[in-house]
Amino acid sequence: MGTKLQASFKALYAALEIPRVARWTVANLLLIHTGLLAYSAYVHSPTLNEPAHLVAGLSYWKFGRFDVYNVNPPLVKMVAALPVMAAGCDEDWSGFYEGPGARPEMPMGENFVAANGERSFFLFMIARWACIPFSWIGAVVCYLWARDLYGRPSGVMAAAIWCFEPNILAHAALITSDAAGTALGLAACYTFWRWLKQPTWSQAALTGVVLGLAELTKTTLILFYPLWPFMWLVYRWPDHTRMVARDWLREVTMLALRMLIGLYVLNLGYGFEGSFQQLKEYHFVSDLFTGKEQGVGSQASANPRSEIRNSKSPSNRFADSLLGNLPVPFPKNYLLGIDIQQKDFEHYGRPSYLRGVWQDHGWWYYYLYAAVIKVPLGFWALGLMTLVARLLGTLKPYGSARSTAKLTTNSQRLTASPREEFILLFPAIVIFTVVSSKTGFSEHFRYVLPALAPLFVATSQITQLLRTPASFRRLPEKRSRLLQNWISRGVLTTTIWWSGQKLRSTDKENRVLVSSGTLVALLGLWFVASSLWIYPHSLSYFNESIGGPLNGPRHLLGSNVDWGQDLLYASTRANRTTSDEYYQIVYTCMFDPADVGISVLGDLDGSVFADDPHGGNTKEPRTNKCLLIISLNVLHAVCYARAGTSELESFVQQWRVADPVSYSMSCFVRR
Repeated sequence: MGTKLQASFKALYAALEIPRVARWTVANLLLIHTGLLAYSAYVHSPTLNEPAHLVAGLSYWKFGRFDVYNVNPPLVKMVAALPVMAAGCDEDWSGFYEGPGARPEMPMGENFVAANGERSFFLFMIARWACIPFSWIGAVVCYLWARDLYGRPSGVMAAAIWCFEPNILAHAALITSDAAGTALGLAACYTFWRWLKQPTWSQAALTGVVLGLAELTKTTLILFYPLWPFMWLVYRWPDHTRMVARDWLREVTMLALRMLIGLYVLNLGYGFEGSFQQLKEYHFVSDLFTGKEQGVGSQASANPRSEIRNSKSPSNRFADSLLGNLPVPFPKNYLLGIDIQQKDFEHYGRPSYLRGVWQDHGWWYYYLYAAVIKVPLGFWALGLMTLVARLLGTLKPYGSARSTAKLTTNSQRLTASPREEFILLFPAIVIFTVVSSKTGFSEHFRYVLPALAPLFVATSQITQLLRTPASFRRLPEKRSRLLQNWISRGVLTTTIWWSGQKLRSTDKENRVLVSSGTLVALLGLWFVASSLWIYPHSLSYFNESIGGPLNGPRHLLGSNVDWGQDLLYASTRANRTTSDEYYQIVYTCMFDPADVGISVLGDLDGSVFADDPHGGNTKEPRTNKCLLIISLNVLHAVCYARAGTSELESFVQQWRVADPVSYSMSCFVRR
């Protein structure tokens, strides 16, 4: 049985080595991925930030200015707005105001939904569909990079991981910039690596263009500007004895050209609005750029327009310095957006939540903990297996075959130096570290999404075990005994238990595990099944380590669970109530659900059902059949604001859980 299974894995691996088969498989993965995203975009209501994103994109096209929602670059918002403009929509710009630190996007988004009514759901759906190609880019780049490093079967696996990873499925179906930034950030690093392997002028120009597009999706990727020169130096240093001054000068010039092209594309995306303005002319609002400490815990004014009108002279720590005379090579609203985002990290104005604990600032380990429970365990198990196999020398990457020379045979292997994977993984480590260091608040795991994609590529090399059973090459003396005795008898014994195969020993120094391919296949299936099990509620995904998404709110809140995406599900459940039942939807969103034809009432106290929620018919007798559909963010936040976790326990004692609406909204009936 084991021999037949191993032969099947070898045949599968050999088939995926064929270029036509690999491309066909990736194309089918993209087709499935597109269907999943399109359906998710159809069934979910606009999330908390999406109305602001869409109205901002519309304003960019209409007015040619980029001050609305400038904390995010404009590319994704402008793409999302294109089909909405083509389909036609009603406009209401009355919510706009301007000034230092202005944030008019939320009231403008609310006005947009009110103006378009129930048709808003259709407009958001087509806007989301327009952004799906960004996710195609991510899947294709995962395939290309993994193919170049580890072979075509690994490329197919990397693309599959992208297409089924629940966090990608969640955010790629929205018009926010997280998934698009992840895809284009990976594409930028891939083209940079290709340039390192083959430093030509055309490749340098292509890298610069992709870098500029990445900067137009997510400001976090500005880290590439200081990172890439450093990474180039580290990558080239092993070759420094073979490089002459002319080689160094040529590549430094290419590096500078790439950066300049990236800046040009970035400025072009903003229409060169405020580009090269002197630094002293900016009016900043964050402590970092003003040099003034506003005090921890300071909050935004209840009336932001009044705060803008009453603002004093511009605050700028560079105004009286020599640096103030320098022209800023970025668009004005790009830098102002970074400033406003920095202010949010400094003075967010509301507490952060982790594992039932609320506090007025975040945690440095928040994103690490979130990654452990928000990414499928099947993926982490594959990653651990990859790490162990690499430490034992079982996996030998293809290296740079695609960029330097073609493989002469499918079986040829080129050993890659650690610097190849340094280029792959180092940006992810830096992004994750920088985001984790921002402890002003901790609320959105999506902030570190760009750090996940390189892990998809690195983990895909485990597919080599489908071709050759896991084996330990000869290791030096004591290290050989230690690793073989500890890992072989520990980790591999667990592997045998999972796959039901037997371990056989050829000699004292080498062991062959026939079931390694079986384990890879089982873990891959576990990964896909775990993600699709709760689809289309991927935004609320939590893995089995905490018991799945039903236990998610005990650990994380915010956009990790409930981002306002399930209003349509709540409305469907409420519409099933009978004539003698009263219902109430307590929901978190930045627009009035009544504007889209959904009736909601009340508060959390005992008198929430004093009125008839079906249109004011107060002649109907009041009954005890009360149905409460409540957002999990609202439930935890309101109970915290009143009396901490004790209030939540008291509330649950008064109500009993009914049939669930979704993983982001609970349904209660009065006991």
